[in-house]
Amino acid sequence: MTNTPTKTPGLHVDSLLAHGGGGFDPATGAVVPPIQTATTFVRDETYAPVLPGQIYSRDSNQLYKQTEKLIAALELGADSRLFASGMAAVAAVARIVKPGGTLLAQSGIYWGTTHFLRKHCAHNDIALVEADASDLQALSDEMSVTRPDLVWLEVPSNPFLKVADIGKIAELCKTTGSLLAVDATAATPLVLKPLTLGADFSMHSATKALNGHSDLLGGVVTASDAASEAWSFVCEERLAGGAVLGSFETWLLLRGLRTLALRVERMNRNAMALADYLEAHPKIDSVLYPGLANHPQHALAKEQMTGGYGSLMSVLVKGGKDEALKVAGSLDVFQRATSLGGTESLVEHRFTIEGEGSGIPENLLRLSTGIEHIGDLTADFDQALAAL
Repeated sequence: MTNTPTKTPGLHVDSLLAHGGGGFDPATGAVVPPIQTATTFVRDETYAPVLPGQIYSRDSNQLYKQTEKLIAALELGADSRLFASGMAAVAAVARIVKPGGTLLAQSGIYWGTTHFLRKHCAHNDIALVEADASDLQALSDEMSVTRPDLVWLEVPSNPFLKVADIGKIAELCKTTGSLLAVDATAATPLVLKPLTLGADFSMHSATKALNGHSDLLGGVVTASDAASEAWSFVCEERLAGGAVLGSFETWLLLRGLRTLALRVERMNRNAMALADYLEAHPKIDSVLYPGLANHPQHALAKEQMTGGYGSLMSVLVKGGKDEALKVAGSLDVFQRATSLGGTESLVEHRFTIEGEGSGIPENLLRLSTGIEHIGDLTADFDQALAAL
């Protein structure tokens, strides 16, 4: 029998993560779960599966189930499903809205999500409404008119770090009969639990901090109600559409999750210290980070988030595009790459990625704070800003 810490009442989430949501492998005694590479599983003489429910690896893989159970526990949710990428997870939830329906998406969020939703809705005769979810009154007015089938939030938003009031928006969704999905990738489940605030779905790009090592693509959706029709649809989308995570990638994700608590603690602490340092720097116009007291939604972030404010921030360099690119080009410890949530700190000139018409300021640098020593991170910006 597996020695699983999930059977220990009151076990702290850090301990649950350290054990990967399980204990030793009962077949071998190994403290690390095996990678099951088989795609199909045998049946007995009566044609019943030897292991109940394990038939074909597209939906029946013990490693998937262990990892999904662990993430559902982190989210305080009912059930989770892994996907081949964060965007595959976004797509599965978006497809809940039928042709002729309405999807309301927060404006100013991750460009990949916005781009997909615009294309998907246009192709499927779905009305797409984009609204600033941090303006609760404007959002309420919009919802009362459009009565969307699904509301999509990103908290905190990327790259503007806005914080929407999930609890109050969940109440609005009840009055309009809307489902509420929240992408909380930038926060992680250790900092923000949307399901406890009334969301129906919480989504994460597992590529980011859940894995934390920049070596896999993955996504995950967790539901508050495993018996809902909408959740059944998402599960069917994963099964029938085949957007599943591979066994090796799942193993890497589970390995990454075992150190999530330690990484998030260091990354959050580094981000807060770096935000304080950059806010006071004479060559920085402003810092967008919900942990700062002058952030427009700081009080809300403090109420919704626990143990920190995430490792993502954006800074506006004094000057324009040339100055921002010069700083990015002068950084040494911060690597110039697109992503977030890894052990290494990254810098991205977001305007270069999205371009004209995106609404991204040309002097904005998006930073993903890693687990390096904070002295090295501040010194890196010191020398880079000195180049201006």
